[in-house]
Amino acid sequence: MEDLPYGGLAALIGLAAGIVLGLAARLGDFCTLGALESAAYGRDQKRLRLWGVVLGTAILATQGAAALGWADLDASAYHSIAWNPLASILGGVIFGYGMALAGNCGFSALVRFGGGDLRAMIVVIVMGIAGFMTLSGPLGPVRQKLFPQIAAPAPQGIVADLATRGVPGWVVVMVLGLVPLAVALFHKPLRQVPRMVFWGVAAGLAVAGSFIGTTWLAQDSLGAVAIEGPSFTAPVGRTLIYLMTSTGGGLTFSVGSVLGVLIGAVAGSALRGLFRWEACEDPRELGRLVGGAVLMGVGGVIAMGCSVGQGITAFATLAWSGPVTLAAITLGALIGLRQLMTGFRLG
Repeated sequence: MEDLPYGGLAALIGLAAGIVLGLAARLGDFCTLGALESAAYGRDQKRLRLWGVVLGTAILATQGAAALGWADLDASAYHSIAWNPLASILGGVIFGYGMALAGNCGFSALVRFGGGDLRAMIVVIVMGIAGFMTLSGPLGPVRQKLFPQIAAPAPQGIVADLATRGVPGWVVVMVLGLVPLAVALFHKPLRQVPRMVFWGVAAGLAVAGSFIGTTWLAQDSLGAVAIEGPSFTAPVGRTLIYLMTSTGGGLTFSVGSVLGVLIGAVAGSALRGLFRWEACEDPRELGRLVGGAVLMGVGGVIAMGCSVGQGITAFATLAWSGPVTLAAITLGALIGLRQLMTGFRLG
């Protein structure tokens, strides 16, 4: 291990976290859009409540690691870059609407690709390209002009802001961590499926473990490695560039996490007998998938994260961008689902 470069070590940490997340998706049915769709239209809240297990575990474990000095959350992008509420809201709505059109978020598209769905492969590739076009390509200057990313002038986030009003940090952490867990576990149908609860906890711990591992590497490398957790918009683009050129930043946590999700999804699909090749038969469906993927790439970069990158990872750091972006993604996704299912017909 001592002979590996820091980038390779970061990639191994990302690989481990990604494998756990990929397994959680396939063996635990963890999926953002699937949770919203089944709750809103299928009258089944298990997958939505599972989100509470993932989120509560991620918050408690990540904040616990930070309290012990194992994770430097202030150095992550969620706290070191000044929060732009408009970027979170607009980017989140765009991402959520695109997620509904594409039938997956970026993470779920990787999972479905790992299960043999070639439609998801198209979503992954198009989203990665659109994300990098917005991050550093032709749309980059426009994005930077409209949504500049500047250093935070002072400590920010839910804990820091509530501390100025006399609320102890530990109270904030316990409330925001335990409430989602309680809401999830008080739902009897979810408790009756222990594998979902187990993989929900595992997914939350994977987020915390990512921050712990990258903090260790950042300190050992004197800042050469970024402190980060799982996210699947711009990292997909970085992975595509690396696979094609071995450059674009080289091996990083992001590249490892994306490849890890694919490996975990393939393994989980094989274990449950879910692997099967699927392709697009309707050109209109293909157009909808491509359009949704483009919107996810653009929206995810504007919001600085996807449903996982902001909705879980940023939320676990208790950055304001986490819950705000998650709410915006949910709104955009519900609008998109309604359009797909009802066409906004009245009456």
